[in-house]
Amino acid sequence: MKTPSKLLLYVASVACLLLAVRAPAQPLLAIDKNSIIATLHAEGAQIYECKPDTSKPAGQARALTWQFREPIATLMVGGQSVGRHYAGPSWALVDGGAVKGRVVTSTPAPTANDIPWLELEVVDHRNKGILSDAVTVLRINTKGAPSDTMDQT
Repeated sequence: MKTPSKLLLYVASVACLLLAVRAPAQPLLAIDKNSIIATLHAEGAQIYECKPDTSKPAGQARALTWQFREPIATLMVGGQSVGRHYAGPSWALVDGGAVKGRVVTSTPAPTANDIPWLELEVVDHRNKGILSDAVTVLRINTKGAPSDTMDQT
């Protein structure tokens, strides 16, 4: 029997800082202001799927859980669209530059109603542009989070 997949979309408002230099083992927000390449506002959604909990053995009943699928957001500066954030996780700007990240640190947001703050290491650069020197992305000041409840039928 195949369990139908349900999607949860929620609007998230996020600030992303793109950094050129990052000293290892620093707290998430202990950054040198001179290393900031760009501060971007992101508005969009995190997409989750309602799927059986795979952490239990196949023979046991599996409760449904929200499992992250992908982000989708518009990156803005001064109210103007300057790029997008999408699965990868990746960030691409209108100047043609793009980066892909890998989560290094996840820190709970100040309130339980918001998605965690993340530090991501840039693992891939595409094309030249503002993002060419980026080595770290910080996802901070998040607003919104999925509900823990869902219909188990």
